[in-house]
Amino acid sequence: MPRRDFEDDPNAPKPNSLVPAASVVVVGDDGRVLLQRRTDNGMWALPGGRMELGESLADCGVRETLEETGINVEITGIVGTYTDPGHVFAYDDGEVRQEFSICLLARPTGGELRVSDESTEVAWFTPVEVDDLPMVASIRKRVNDWRSGQFPIVR
Repeated sequence: MPRRDFEDDPNAPKPNSLVPAASVVVVGDDGRVLLQRRTDNGMWALPGGRMELGESLADCGVRETLEETGINVEITGIVGTYTDPGHVFAYDDGEVRQEFSICLLARPTGGELRVSDESTEVAWFTPVEVDDLPMVASIRKRVNDWRSGQFPIVR
């Protein structure tokens, strides 16, 4: 389902949905970060998605990372919370979702890279390589927060 991201855009549609979600910064022993190229907007992003009923936030991050990238992870911390009401996602089905994401930090524990129905590419990147990748601003904020080593509690 294609999506459009709006950040601090006065012409953005009004949100009609708020969904708890996890995104995950997965960092390998070599310092590279795991990213996927999304099918819905063609941008590089962290693995992640909506939390399901009966699931913990950590379980959501582990599940979404495995589903979207083929990599098993262990959650090791929190990068930050991202709940900016000025950031909304508009989907073709009419849903306009306000951002509500907790970004987790994780390390890989196994698995093999693979794409999913939500990704066209999955790869590991050095922090410097990430700078040149097309990415929505909210994901770049999360990556930059991780890179800075100063994890904000609220954004």
